[in-house]
Amino acid sequence: MNQKIDTLVANMEKVIIGKRPVIVKLIVALLAKGHVLIEDVPGVGKTQLVAALSKSVNGQYNRVQFTPDVMPSDIMGFTMINPATKEMEYRSGSAFCNFFLADEINRASPKAQSSLLEIMEELQISVDGMTRPLPLPFMTLATQNPVETYGTYHLPEAQMDRFIMKLSVGYPEPAEEKFILDKKGISAGDLSAVLQLSDIAALQAQTDAVRTNDLVTEYIIALVTATRTTDLLTLGASPRGSIALYKAAKAYALINARDYVIPDDVKALAADVLAHRLILSPKGKSTFGTSEAIVGDIVARVVIPG
Repeated sequence: MNQKIDTLVANMEKVIIGKRPVIVKLIVALLAKGHVLIEDVPGVGKTQLVAALSKSVNGQYNRVQFTPDVMPSDIMGFTMINPATKEMEYRSGSAFCNFFLADEINRASPKAQSSLLEIMEELQISVDGMTRPLPLPFMTLATQNPVETYGTYHLPEAQMDRFIMKLSVGYPEPAEEKFILDKKGISAGDLSAVLQLSDIAALQAQTDAVRTNDLVTEYIIALVTATRTTDLLTLGASPRGSIALYKAAKAYALINARDYVIPDDVKALAADVLAHRLILSPKGKSTFGTSEAIVGDIVARVVIPG
């Protein structure tokens, strides 16, 4: 593993016990300049995972607890009259940071949710005719609970498609849970930064430089095309999904200390990158139950070109 990335993973593991694969995938999204949706039941460490990442990198971290009364101006900022100068003045919103946590994003109204669309796609904020770029690197991390749906607002497909991947933390193993109960770990607030923002920018540049060949790109296209032609799905992955899988595979290769992508990099991330972009047909629901299972079946069936 890349030395700097290994240092980052090890630091986060002081808080997030026994979840190295999830931590690695979160870092994959960061290096690929993407955003992540973390969907899981309450209490498994979703917020702590995000906090551990932000504390491990010396950047600005803002958290907004999404509730029905959250307004777009809380996120994007607003203009107001400065009493001293009598001039209109812009006050920045919570999204002006490096790591923005939208906690329980599906509890906010569609109006508040939609304020993230430009932020996540263009990395900028437009308020009152003025467009302001966000600080770089920038990453939106959102959490939601898939079980309790009372008082929630389903994320529209256009917004789901803007997340490079959807992750699940999962329950700890018994030995890991004993470690947690014995308080041998620490909280995210106790972590010290092990990387600077310049380190992340350099790693992102290295990710962009990772080489691919026609075999890999044809394999990605074959997987995405399979989601569009199967009767198990009513909505397949978009071209944005193809690009996301391409970028994520390059980041995964870098993490594994390679400057080139292999098909196994694509396989390792296909479900995380594609599943949340899909809509199951009645046949898909009865046969496989989840979009992750359908992507797994597609990966097993699609032959690597060449």
